[in-house]
Amino acid sequence: MSTTPSTPVTRQLVDLVGTRALKRGTFRLASGRDASFYLDAKQVVLDSQGAMLVGRAILERLRSFGPLPHAVGGMSIGADPVTGAVVTMAGVEGVPLKGFMVRKEAKGHGLQKYIEGPVEPGQRVVIVEDVVTTGGSSLLAIDRAEEFGLVVERLVAVIDRLAGAHEALAARGIPLESLVTIRDLGIEPDAT
Repeated sequence: MSTTPSTPVTRQLVDLVGTRALKRGTFRLASGRDASFYLDAKQVVLDSQGAMLVGRAILERLRSFGPLPHAVGGMSIGADPVTGAVVTMAGVEGVPLKGFMVRKEAKGHGLQKYIEGPVEPGQRVVIVEDVVTTGGSSLLAIDRAEEFGLVVERLVAVIDRLAGAHEALAARGIPLESLVTIRDLGIEPDAT
């Protein structure tokens, strides 16, 4: 697991996550775990400034891996604004990059598919997430993408709760990179 690189964009993003997304209290997470804090990433990724920072930061990260993937996408609804931010910033910069969405359930009409968007089997993709905890929804998105025929190279999360996702994805051979971790917010992993 890489540490969060200190660039002007990621420093601004850490500040924004800390002020807008971090909530204290008692919360039940999607993983079923109880936590003393909640990270509402939608408060960041659905804000114009936050979306711009997320899009730029993920593009910076994708460039650091080598050749850009054909597309980015992930599990709806959490990954949708992240995908939109990355694809939009790529368009602003003139970078050819597509987006896709992974449905939780196949559409009940039309083509009845799990993957939506202008992607084709054999294309290299990066899965994106707003927040990862144990990696359960990420693994489902990876499974659906691979069943479709996409080649998943890695996962990039806006926020990593450092609660097992890295290990779960590593067991599948999928590297996890994050823009912000709870340590960047002054929270240790055992403080959930």
